[in-house]
Amino acid sequence: MSHPRFSLLFALLGSSLLVGCPSTSDDDDSAVSDDDDSAVSDDDDSAPVLDPFADAIVSFSPGEGAGFGQDALPDVVLGAPRGGGAMGSLDVLSLGREGSIVLELTDLGLVDGPGPDLLVFENPFPGWLETGVVGVSDDGATWFEWPCDDADSDGGFPGCAGVQQVWASPGNDIDPTDPATAGGDAFDLADLGVTQARFVRIRDTGANDYQGTSGGFDLDALAVVNGEPLE
Repeated sequence: MSHPRFSLLFALLGSSLLVGCPSTSDDDDSAVSDDDDSAVSDDDDSAPVLDPFADAIVSFSPGEGAGFGQDALPDVVLGAPRGGGAMGSLDVLSLGREGSIVLELTDLGLVDGPGPDLLVFENPFPGWLETGVVGVSDDGATWFEWPCDDADSDGGFPGCAGVQQVWASPGNDIDPTDPATAGGDAFDLADLGVTQARFVRIRDTGANDYQGTSGGFDLDALAVVNGEPLE
């Protein structure tokens, strides 16, 4: 049985592909070629770019109703978000009932800076939210979690991930590390009394829908807002 949210997404995406969607050809000026000046060559002497996204999966423990996105691991949760705004996104991994995933930052770690330090991207759209609890650790053993009230729908599920729509995507110019424009759910290390972290854990709250193989919290990506290079 398919998950109702994903059935709606497939229908919406299918319609958008049929109506007014430009095709991509070899002559498309927007495509990046081997001769693109913006591409980084082997001869580039500049310092390596530190990406603000998750770099590795430490562990994944799927729960009941998981399955969607597992065939695309690990890339489906690494790298930049692929937000679909109000339409949601299919570039996600379903955790299933009380499933969890631990991601590692290997080049740019989280630090407590001005405002939010971390963005977590799910694929919510109006009328359908699936919540998750977010935690961080600096050693992968001792964890600190932001309190998530998964029962307070009127209050917007304070402290939970999976609430705000995601707008940033590689296909647009929205900065995925800007809490004001990227979308996703923002978290501040100062709320936990934590100064730095290199591991992020997201776990399904157990209060979501678990039909089919796309149940529970659906992780797209995460992004470091305030970070420092890791040694």
